[in-house]
Amino acid sequence: MKLTATFVSLSFLVLSTLTSAATPSTRPFSAQDVNLWKLGAREKALAASRAVQMSPLVLQDSANTGFSFEPSHVQPEEAHYPEFPEQFFAQPVDHTDPSHGTFKQRYWVSTRHYVPGSNGPVIVLDGGETSGEDRLPFLDTGIVEILANATGGVGVILEHRYYGTSMPVPDLSTDNLRWLNNEQAAADSANFMAHVKFEGIDEDLTAPNTPWIYYGGSYAGARAAHMKVLYPDLVFGAIASSGVTHAALSNWEYYEIIRKAADPICSAHIENAMKTIDALLEVPHLRQLIKGLFGLHNLEHDDDFASVIEGPLSAWQGKNWDPEVGSTRFDEFCEALSRPIAGAMHIAALPVGHEDRLLTLWDEYKIDFSILNYAQWIRENQVKRCVDAEATVEECYGTYDDDKFTDTSLDQEWRLWLFQVCTEWGYFFTAPPDLEHPRIVSKLMTMDYATKICRQAYPPGKHFTVPSMPNVTAVNALGDFAIAADRLAIIDGEVDPWRPCTPHSDYAEDREDTILQPFKLIPDAVHHYDEYGLRDITAEPPEIQQIHYEMIAFVLEWLKNFRA
Repeated sequence: MKLTATFVSLSFLVLSTLTSAATPSTRPFSAQDVNLWKLGAREKALAASRAVQMSPLVLQDSANTGFSFEPSHVQPEEAHYPEFPEQFFAQPVDHTDPSHGTFKQRYWVSTRHYVPGSNGPVIVLDGGETSGEDRLPFLDTGIVEILANATGGVGVILEHRYYGTSMPVPDLSTDNLRWLNNEQAAADSANFMAHVKFEGIDEDLTAPNTPWIYYGGSYAGARAAHMKVLYPDLVFGAIASSGVTHAALSNWEYYEIIRKAADPICSAHIENAMKTIDALLEVPHLRQLIKGLFGLHNLEHDDDFASVIEGPLSAWQGKNWDPEVGSTRFDEFCEALSRPIAGAMHIAALPVGHEDRLLTLWDEYKIDFSILNYAQWIRENQVKRCVDAEATVEECYGTYDDDKFTDTSLDQEWRLWLFQVCTEWGYFFTAPPDLEHPRIVSKLMTMDYATKICRQAYPPGKHFTVPSMPNVTAVNALGDFAIAADRLAIIDGEVDPWRPCTPHSDYAEDREDTILQPFKLIPDAVHHYDEYGLRDITAEPPEIQQIHYEMIAFVLEWLKNFRA
């Protein structure tokens, strides 16, 4: 049965059953992510305003969506862990010039398994590019708890400078962000390890008198590896989980991992959609029509449109083996793309592009029915957010108004990691360099578009100017793909979209997995799967149990060789 335009209006009715949940998932940071952050702030402010109008009581929203580009100053209260009160350590704002004063770096400590005089280690988890409060679950049931329990050690979460409350400056101007870099953050950790005095513990647990095991995931995983290289006398052992030790300007391979690892039918739908949409955008009288199909006809720039519709892909990174923290969003999106139109239920099984799957729309131009599903998903999950937030799509998703990105107030937390991206780390998400290569993003995702936000958000200051391109050499000089040291473990996920930037990249040399230099790839795992854990390890999936037991084993072996 060949589909015709008569099915179009009916299809929209059927497709209205698609989910309309609007929580954004963790995704690569870009101008569009800043827009999502701002949209989240607008939604929270509207919700608060309406609550006040409806009731004299101030209601606390109990929802917690985690890292979803929601501004923390309007987030609900974090889950409390009274067992781990926050503590503070004085750090220099600038480790090379003490005249700039100090700030309070926040940390949390678990002494559940600490036995005085036992020579147990300190297990420190680097908070990375978010509030340290977001890492407290790992102190309670995750990797810090697992390793501290196995070793009789002390567990610590150390918040990264500029994140959470560890703020050294009064605003986030270009000049005041100049101390947010790899070198200063590493010096923070080294100073903390060498001088901290833990409350309630009489013995000296500073490094190098006590073995410190430094753990991090993702960006913090790279930092864990860097700490072992930069401060080998202080860091007895380190574990880099999904550690992105290779900084890159273009990170097009992020989407390549997703394209290859996703269900082949889903990937075929997305590939076909992007190829079709790119072609339609080049036809002047069809350009607005295809944007209108997605509810984005009032979005002025085509690359902004292309950026919005790639949004669902990043939900892949939200997958997790633990359903309590993982997201099924990507799978829901894929299922939605395959949903057949009423009256033609059999066509979903046909290959993408088959004549019987095609809808004739404008000027006899035919598109696969899955593109209608894609359009409905965007309307229900992204355009609807603008409507509900009383904003236009240009206000929500346009990126060409420089004024949107000039607020330097401390509550503009999006400025932090983006600054690191623009200055040292890169990872701009673009289409493949060969546009004939199969792809699940638009060819409009260019380097110029991706880097535009750096020029908009960070004008030159009096003391610092953001480089035209990030200085990735500052990161890669520390080891890049080949970073290695005794008692440095490299742990990655097989289908992690960040794997191309880790030592398990296809661009990297393979290496042997040993006790002294563990090199492990978790099957079917996405992003730092080993960081999460259950209180009862035996209740974890087999591949997660295995990696946790292997981590316990190599850390215990390392500790046998510690000499103060």
